[in-house]
Amino acid sequence: MEKTIIILQIHPNDTVAVALRQIACGETVTAGGYTVCAAEEIPRGHKIALRPAEMGDQIVKYGVPIGHATEAIASGAWVHTHNMQTNLCGELTYSYTPAVRDLPPAEPAEFMGYLRPDGRVAVRNELWIIPTVGCVNDIAKRLASANQDLVAGSVDGLHAFTHPFGCSQTGTDHAQTKKLLAALVRHPNAGGVLVLSLGCENCTHEQFLEELGAYDPDRVRFLTCQKVTDELAEGRKLLQELADYAGGFQRQALPVSKLVVGLKCGGSDGLSGITANPAVGRFSDLLIRQGGSTILTEVPEMFGAESMLLNRCRDKDVFDRAVQMLNGFKSYFLSHNEVVYDNPSPGNKQGGITTLEDKSCGCVQKGGSAPIEDVRGYAEPVKKQGLTLLYGPGNDLVSCTDLTAAGAHMILFTTGRGTPFGAPAPTVKIATNTELAERKSGWIDFNAGTAAEGESLDDTGARLMDLVIEIASGKETKSETNGYREISIFKDGVVL
Repeated sequence: MEKTIIILQIHPNDTVAVALRQIACGETVTAGGYTVCAAEEIPRGHKIALRPAEMGDQIVKYGVPIGHATEAIASGAWVHTHNMQTNLCGELTYSYTPAVRDLPPAEPAEFMGYLRPDGRVAVRNELWIIPTVGCVNDIAKRLASANQDLVAGSVDGLHAFTHPFGCSQTGTDHAQTKKLLAALVRHPNAGGVLVLSLGCENCTHEQFLEELGAYDPDRVRFLTCQKVTDELAEGRKLLQELADYAGGFQRQALPVSKLVVGLKCGGSDGLSGITANPAVGRFSDLLIRQGGSTILTEVPEMFGAESMLLNRCRDKDVFDRAVQMLNGFKSYFLSHNEVVYDNPSPGNKQGGITTLEDKSCGCVQKGGSAPIEDVRGYAEPVKKQGLTLLYGPGNDLVSCTDLTAAGAHMILFTTGRGTPFGAPAPTVKIATNTELAERKSGWIDFNAGTAAEGESLDDTGARLMDLVIEIASGKETKSETNGYREISIFKDGVVL
């Protein structure tokens, strides 16, 4: 009979192992050739020392240092915030030692999606209401709720994406708001878009048209509320016209090579880097082998894991832009007199993540092993097939909106703690542990906790690919069924 694995040494060089279940004080456990007696209770997802460490010694997990000991640590001891801390400080200099490994191509599977006139594909055929300013948020919400009868035939939904910006912003913030909103208007999952303005905001109609560029007037309509007597009646008329246009699209068989999938984690725990994130990494490699594309963001959660990413850059130009992105985000923190390592969150720590390096090394597992083909700025559309790094913060709502704006048809969101929200793109919640998947079944779409219970990561990733194809073909995510959809825009500057 196969022995149940209690602790896992992720890499042969690791000085710690991760508890796959709670370990009692005095319990003897074995991993990587080490047998230790737990000196205290070790919670699930937390680290246990495989060998002793002196103060200042490096604590190694995933084969890389994730911090150093702040006191002597005995073998079998619980290793966490009370006896170790980060090694991170500020900007770093990196050298490029290429380790690019192309994945073998595979015949692409198919999904049932929508083909747009410009050749792009969509996994949803929805009507979106995009306010250019927060002042019309409630009008947008009333229009969405009052016109749900337009969701019929091949029109999959009608949603308003409200936000507090579009006025009283200057400089970069003003530019980023326009850029993000215009990118959402262009998203292929929207079969029709109503751009809703007030009429006196900083984000003027003329500015927005310039940011949007060429557009199909059958697909995109504009309503300036100050210019009409009854904005609800006029909005209804425009939405009806958009529904008539969007209703002309029907699902058809399309190759998954056309899919772009965003990769995100939030509410992470000590199992994220062992189960859900590497399972997503296996999926990412599978999709890329079939000609598809994935997007990895959360730049602050790459700090400390650079050795796992940078040498996979396709060439020196991509490497240089990745370094600029990383150090640029560190500079952003430092310019606000913030340390670069003020992460993980209290919930992350409770789940077993100790330092930012610990979190980052687990986070980047979502990117699999494929070469990094490109680096894109905030809300910039993906241009190259394969794996792209996208500039954006770790914040769940901001980064998922960013992924949507970059063109993600859906987002795979791993979580060890659970979270209900959804982005404009279908947001697939992937549990790191079975207990969460069963307890919050109204939130969770996929259980990757099976990877800690004997299922191989390859098999977990393959199951996830099957689910992605189902969702791309129309199956609703839990956040869609619950009606949870929202956006959040990255800001930095003053409010006038």
